[in-house]
Amino acid sequence: MRRLVGLAVAVVAVVAGLVVHLAAPDGAASDIAGDALYVIAIWGGLVLLVPRWPSWAIAGVVLVWSVAVELFQLTGLPLRWAAEFPPIVLVLGTSFDPRDLVVYAVTAIAVGGADAVARRAVSRRRAGSAAA
Repeated sequence: MRRLVGLAVAVVAVVAGLVVHLAAPDGAASDIAGDALYVIAIWGGLVLLVPRWPSWAIAGVVLVWSVAVELFQLTGLPLRWAAEFPPIVLVLGTSFDPRDLVVYAVTAIAVGGADAVARRAVSRRRAGSAAA
């Protein structure tokens, strides 16, 4: 069941991210929304791959990945690669923005916390059903 949740979250986040990228006007709000949806999509993909990992571990890997991608932008390579293959922007971005690091951290903490709460609720419900 957890894998299905991860898949659904990843698909919805990618679709929403594409809508933001293609249809929303450029600005701080669309940039922040895109960053948050990027983290959520990565979270969904990771849950799909390793559903038994603890929520904090998934959130941590998602945050490390997102920060690494943002720091990689300082090399200038994503910008050059995007000139040759524009869709790469959706995965690697183009230019470093320190605000993105904050958005990644806040979103990873929020999604990790929501995941932990949901997992505890499911565990309690299953324990209650098993006891009955």
